[in-house]
Amino acid sequence: MVTGPESTGKTNIAFHLSDKFDCVWVPEYARSYVEKLKRPYLYEDIEYIAKKQLKDYLYFTRRNKLVIFDTWLIITKIWFDKVFGKHPPWLEEKLKNLKIDLFLLCAPDLEWIPDPVRENGGEIRNELFHIYENEIKKLPVPYGIVKGEGEERYRAAEEIVKFYL
Repeated sequence: MVTGPESTGKTNIAFHLSDKFDCVWVPEYARSYVEKLKRPYLYEDIEYIAKKQLKDYLYFTRRNKLVIFDTWLIITKIWFDKVFGKHPPWLEEKLKNLKIDLFLLCAPDLEWIPDPVRENGGEIRNELFHIYENEIKKLPVPYGIVKGEGEERYRAAEEIVKFYL
């Protein structure tokens, strides 16, 4: 799973790794869903996104040995909590019980690039990074932090994956 604050290269890393390791890449669903809305998103929209993430997880992990997911339920849980102050009760259980082999946590050391969907630039990216890291630490799953720019960032991600393969 590739996770981290906005504008930290998650999609680029996920796509690169899927190419490098010749495996399935599951793109981020939340972005495309929110971009298509013609209104502000609601709690129900985020829950729909979370359920779609679960459905994708079940579908792809049953059919493939190695799958790279661009974002995961940790980001969705924090999104719920930050925007709505709560998350669905079933979400904690899914986070604890679904088998994840590795998290790649992208550091906010890249320049934040604003776009119509992004909401969390500036210092909040550092805060979110630590929140994501603390959430990952609650799980019995290894993780590595991806830092650097360009090829350095890709190599760092590759080395972490190779170590755990």
